[in-house]
Parts: sequence; structure tokens; C-alpha cells
Amino acid sequence: MLVTTMNDLPGYEIDEVLGEVFGLTVRSRNIGSQFGAGLKSIVGGELKGLTKNLTESRNEAMSRMIEEAEAKGGNAVIAFRFDTCEMANMGTEICAYGTSVRVRAI
Repeated sequence: MLVTTMNDLPGYEIDEVLGEVFGLTVRSRNIGSQFGAGLKSIVGGELKGLTKNLTESRNEAMSRMIEEAEAKGGNAVIAFRFDTCEMANMGTEICAYGTSVRVRAI
């Protein structure tokens, strides 16, 4: 599956636009990492536990988007983006979205 943030794919022609696709996940923070992040914010530095959680969440959202694109018959996603938001201060929603297309090499 080709995934790009561009609106086209150099070297490929878009044969069919199959529509918007997305994948999302909502993750809560565990009490241990929240406490550790609070302490780390006092002295500064990377919050490694939260970075790991965000990376895993983005990968999960992207995988779900790709599954939806494949289910629609697409072999590429163009105009790919991530969107995140805080959910009632209990967790974070991560959404991966784009446009599923069928392309062919030219």
C-alpha cells in the first residue's frame, strides 16, 4: 500500500478515487506513566513512555486506515494526515485519514 501526504504520486496515474478512509484509536494514559510524566516535567526532558505510547497509537491508527483502503479496493492513499485531540482529559484520540485511490505505474 502506497501512502503519501501528497495529492498525487509521481510515476503513477490515478485510475479511480474510492473515497475518504480513516483509522482511529483512543488511548488512555496509565497512572504510572502519568505520574512519571508529571515528575519528568519538573526537571525537563523527553517523556519516553508517552512518546512510545503515541508512536504505537499512530501506527495502530495508520494500520486501520490502510485496512479500510484495502477493503475499498484501493492500492494507495493520498493526502494522508494525522489528527489528534484530547478526550475529556481522560485520553487522546489519534485519527489517520486520507483518500483511497487505485493507481497504476506509468
